[in-house]
Amino acid sequence: MSRRKRTKRRNKAGDAMTFMHLTAGKWVAQALAVAAELGIADRLKAGSKTVAAIARSTGASEDGIYRLLRALASLGLFAESRNGKFRLRSLGHLLCTDSPQALGAYARFVADESTWRPWGELRYSVRTGEPAFDRVFGMPVFEYFAKTPKAAAVFDAAMTSISTIEARAVAEAYDFSGIGTLVDVGGGHGLMLKVLLTAYRRLRGVLYDLPHVTGGALHTADLVDRCQVMGGDFLMSVPKGGDAYIMKHILHDWDDERATQILRNCHRAMPSDGLLLVVDPVIPRGNSPDFGKLLDLEMLVLTPRGRERTRVEFEELLKRSGFRLRRVVPTSTHLSIVEGTKIPRGRARK
Repeated sequence: MSRRKRTKRRNKAGDAMTFMHLTAGKWVAQALAVAAELGIADRLKAGSKTVAAIARSTGASEDGIYRLLRALASLGLFAESRNGKFRLRSLGHLLCTDSPQALGAYARFVADESTWRPWGELRYSVRTGEPAFDRVFGMPVFEYFAKTPKAAAVFDAAMTSISTIEARAVAEAYDFSGIGTLVDVGGGHGLMLKVLLTAYRRLRGVLYDLPHVTGGALHTADLVDRCQVMGGDFLMSVPKGGDAYIMKHILHDWDDERATQILRNCHRAMPSDGLLLVVDPVIPRGNSPDFGKLLDLEMLVLTPRGRERTRVEFEELLKRSGFRLRRVVPTSTHLSIVEGTKIPRGRARK
């Protein structure tokens, strides 16, 4: 057999195995979630341990623990030594609850029934354009969280979890030094605002979200004098008095009509020289890999016709709301900062 034929055969086999690994995504998601739930990474922080010791401390079977760790070791989270012990690798440290980039809560959310069951109905969302979540649970996602504290706690912990990375990326990518008061619209437990207030000592903040969400807000003694926590519904109104209004992972939850409603509420609350900062993925053109393109499917399945948007779509959305898109600032994550300013009166599109 010629070298060219051997290479072609290897490439075909490689394509098939690449495809097989893609289909195994659900296995990986559940394995990560179980490892996070059992706290395996935390148990290995002090050093390597035997499978028997890990099984005893987690109340799980030795066989099950070994097979779970072996699978995750093949993905770079753990490593098995010749003496049969397992240790943490750098990727596995992201599952530690005290990691600066702790993502275990996000892994648990991805495999939680509140998202796992609707994803089983992806074909319904693709065919109809409607959220599978409503079909599975009989109500919209945010109504469900308001009525189901356990699921809401998983969701809120996940959002705080990913904010450990995203908030620092926003703080590093954008200069907030010229802003007096920043209103975080839909800011959840307030981790992003806490990071920004810590990085910019002259900045003042307002954390604004539904009352049952802000009740779990992160409180830091040295920030109390600079941060006000307010409860309310951004679909109805937002607080006045801010120099800039920021929202992360908010507009992508909603269709254009309700996203416009949120933006117009911000427009009414803002001064004429105020700034709008939308922190969301901005989908690039072409076929390049982009996390936002996959996250867009999550919006399709879970949210009330929410979506990730391109730069052009953001520009049109802002225009309808009385804003001009001034620039898009990329961050080190999949998120960008879409910066908008008010269109002067008489020039706004009706």
